[in-house]
Amino acid sequence: MEQFKNTMKHDATRVRQYIVSFLKWTLIALVTGGIGGGLGAGFRYAVTYVTEFRTANPWMCYLLPVGGVIIAFLYRVTKLSGHADTNLIINSVREEGKVPILLAPVIFLSTVITHLFGGSAGREGAALQLGGCIGSFIGRGVKLDEKDMHLAVMCGMSGLFSALFGTPLTATIFAMEVISVGIIYYSAFLPCIVSALTAYGVTLLCGLRPTAYRLTEIPALTVPTILLVAVIGVAAALVSMAFCISLEQVHKLAARFFKNEYLRVIVGGCAVALLTLLIGTRYNGIGGEVIAAAVVQGEALPYDFILKILFTVITIGFGYKGGEIIPTFFIGATMGALIGGWIGLPPQFAAAIGLVALFCGVVNCPIASLVLSIELFGSEGLLYFAVAICLSYMLSGYYGLYSGQKIMYSKRRARYINRNAK
Repeated sequence: MEQFKNTMKHDATRVRQYIVSFLKWTLIALVTGGIGGGLGAGFRYAVTYVTEFRTANPWMCYLLPVGGVIIAFLYRVTKLSGHADTNLIINSVREEGKVPILLAPVIFLSTVITHLFGGSAGREGAALQLGGCIGSFIGRGVKLDEKDMHLAVMCGMSGLFSALFGTPLTATIFAMEVISVGIIYYSAFLPCIVSALTAYGVTLLCGLRPTAYRLTEIPALTVPTILLVAVIGVAAALVSMAFCISLEQVHKLAARFFKNEYLRVIVGGCAVALLTLLIGTRYNGIGGEVIAAAVVQGEALPYDFILKILFTVITIGFGYKGGEIIPTFFIGATMGALIGGWIGLPPQFAAAIGLVALFCGVVNCPIASLVLSIELFGSEGLLYFAVAICLSYMLSGYYGLYSGQKIMYSKRRARYINRNAK
């Protein structure tokens, strides 16, 4: 009888612990997602406004060096130069590191400035950094221990990613998967999805709608079509490696030859401004219209993906802020539409395949990529997306956008390797 009482008492204690943990993380995630949703909505409106202003006044692109100086000054005066980026957020989840709250307003302003003056960048770098700052700030406020702080940072990342992209499930899985490839932090599932859904709901209340496309022509599932889709998956792997290597090398060369950050951003800004003068404004900013044209109408110029790589590599490599994922969407969609026209796939469908496959190649997150394909394009044709994603994931090697990302297991065999992405 005594043993039975002890067992019941032990079980009751465990149940109480789970209930307390559930309530704690639900509350933290609701607060994080609510703040993240509001901040994300404001950020989306700000980027949209400055993009529309720049589009109406294309001469703003020629002032990009001025914007670069302002960004460099912001990072110099706040003492965030050289170490405050997305890798800081990723490392803080795996290691005992603090995320400075000052990074939030600085990355917000810097990304808006980049878009105002026509830098070729995205928004997800700001999303992950803003989210990490919010999660870390809230975690410190409620005095979480070091292990729980890691979950709080991931919670913030998923909330801001969801707010900016309108893809709550992708945001959840991405935050759990991107830190250590091969290991998913399942303990973060509840806080991440609650935060992502809360942030998503806040953006809907603010009048923002998620990005989604309807594929009108999806081929029947046949072996020949699978092989054609595989061609795009292989191409995505190759392009993802080229993109990641170019970003890394340009960043190293810029830092080597232009040690002063003010001079560095001026040179990079002048290079982008000169390219804009020669080519036009098609590759400045996010390029949402080009992405939509590729996946909705199948329209893309033969050199679109190459020039977008060039603009983005110079912009990011020389110190401008934003992110690389939306440029990756641009590159993947235009590459897919081009290849689809060559090999006989519907260009719109091929553009969607290319977009998702290239995303997987640069972030090394196959599950998040598969979920992204559903949230952006629906579940029809899911097997085709899976084929392209698995090929892009395996054949892209250990390259990635985030050097702080850990590749825990080999892509070729069941072997523990624990190495950083290149």
